[in-house]
Amino acid sequence: MGVGTNLDRAIEDYLTFLRVERGLAPATLRAYRADLDDFAAARGTNRDWAAGPDAAIRYLAARTKRGRPRDPGLAPTSLRRRAAAIRGFYKFAFGDGLIPVDVAAHLDLPRMPRLLPETLTVEEVERLLEAAGAEDDPDPGRLRDRALLELLYAAGLRISEAIGLDREDLSLDGAFVRVIGKGDKERLVPVGDVALAILATWIGGPRAPLLDLGHVAPARGGPLFLGDRGRRLARQQAWLAVRRAAATAGLTDRVSPHTLRHSFATHLLEGGADLRIVQELLGHASISTTQLYTHLTGERIREVYARAHPRA
Repeated sequence: MGVGTNLDRAIEDYLTFLRVERGLAPATLRAYRADLDDFAAARGTNRDWAAGPDAAIRYLAARTKRGRPRDPGLAPTSLRRRAAAIRGFYKFAFGDGLIPVDVAAHLDLPRMPRLLPETLTVEEVERLLEAAGAEDDPDPGRLRDRALLELLYAAGLRISEAIGLDREDLSLDGAFVRVIGKGDKERLVPVGDVALAILATWIGGPRAPLLDLGHVAPARGGPLFLGDRGRRLARQQAWLAVRRAAATAGLTDRVSPHTLRHSFATHLLEGGADLRIVQELLGHASISTTQLYTHLTGERIREVYARAHPRA
């Protein structure tokens, strides 16, 4: 059995460990596989991956060379994720006795640039939501889009969380939504009256006939958000809904589904919400992730001061 085969098998063993022992989501596992497959395919990796840190250091150094023709390298965030995947793999391989050297101890993660997320003002969010559709919109697709965007902003959901919801996950009477986030962690998030009203109109109106197109008894009440053929709304369709509304509102270059999540967190903190509460609502595992928004609100406070104070 060659070293290359050993590397392939070690990667498979590591992915199995992540799936079975760590319980990582399929999308996360696919990202790990893509990163490690790229590492395995690099020149010289199959030959000396197990001998020491040289193969990994050489690979990561090559991926930092940005700006070269046909080899732009990786963005800092992507490079850090790639390095973390490789270091985690080597830590597993050494712990399981697959390699004689603790390579992971020799690999440092690239520093993560602190990029402030793009957010909208409250007025811009209102323009975006109104551009998506109206409660009395005769177009079922536009009513669905308005309901989707309202929920993204009202509950700060990731787009994958929103399109993964079933009808039973939303309680109109209780005014909350049950969300399964990263790592299969469950959280209950309140939903405001405005979003609830739009969602109730969508559920009691065009959603019902769309659900019938499936011709099967839906589990857990069926998907909350449906496409034109009665199937669960696809991620690409959800993105298109946001982009379409952004274009109508004149916010084209600034808006993605995650922008509404960022705006949700920022507006809560600006309104005086406790950082720990916002962490729970967002489903962040670490408070340090949520603290990024405190820097954002600090920037906005300075902007408002500069505009409003007569001697600023």
